[in-house]
Amino acid sequence: MSIMLLQGAVEQGFIYALVALALYLSYRTLDIADLTTDGTFVLGCAVSASLASLGQPVLGLVGGFGAGLLAGFVTAFLHTRLKIQAILAGIITMTGLYTVNLWVMGGRADLPLLKVDTIFTYTQSLLGESYGKLITVALITCVVGVLLALFLKTQLGLSIRATGDNRDMVSASSIDPSFTITVGLCLANGLTALAGGVLAQYQMSSNLSLGTGVVVIGLASLIIGEVVVRRGGVGRCIAGAIVGSVIYRVLMVFALRASANPANLKLISAVIVAVAIGWPALADRLRLEKRKAAAKQKGGR
Repeated sequence: MSIMLLQGAVEQGFIYALVALALYLSYRTLDIADLTTDGTFVLGCAVSASLASLGQPVLGLVGGFGAGLLAGFVTAFLHTRLKIQAILAGIITMTGLYTVNLWVMGGRADLPLLKVDTIFTYTQSLLGESYGKLITVALITCVVGVLLALFLKTQLGLSIRATGDNRDMVSASSIDPSFTITVGLCLANGLTALAGGVLAQYQMSSNLSLGTGVVVIGLASLIIGEVVVRRGGVGRCIAGAIVGSVIYRVLMVFALRASANPANLKLISAVIVAVAIGWPALADRLRLEKRKAAAKQKGGR
């Protein structure tokens, strides 16, 4: 495997790590399965690419993050105020975002950024073309990870974590769970849209199909990180999400190289995701079988 191919996998791993961080906030912290993710990811791509094409790449990332906040607010409103189940609220918002994304991209399914300056144009001129992209995406993701860890240790962050652990207890403590859920879902979707915005400028295009399966990939990355880093405090979980995303992308490259057929991409991705998500159950089953074998061996003596 070439160094450039491996470096590209690591770069994309850092970008998709932002999705893993978003899912850590919604899925792990709030205990909400938010399916808005697929639509929000494309929304970030669309806003970022549109503003970058107008000569505003930095504003594109900020705008993408802001658009993600709004998408998260819609999902939270449907869930907390209209009492729609969280998973259905996410599906409703994701469905509506398909049309919104088309509007943002001017009615086109694909928006290329040909001869357009991006954030990577600036950073590569400062850091060099060899590692400019890698340093940029790593820096963005690590800064976001640190900020998220600090936020979750604030009073509001602790309230969000408590809401995921026990919503009834939070209500009894004079904390409005609707507010904490809304803040959490807004931030989660903002991070997802930021990931999409960075990816659009990284690959110099935005496409409506980019969001397909993003939520599953993010969950797989999250679980891989938990297996490798082990679950613990907030800092360890966030580090695990980033590491897991990078490992997932590297595994994808190795698997594709082994198959030597790009048409197998979806099948390989599905297998890796299935193994990653099912690994905790498989590990528990293996430990149980080992204990049974040890007990039989001890009883035979």
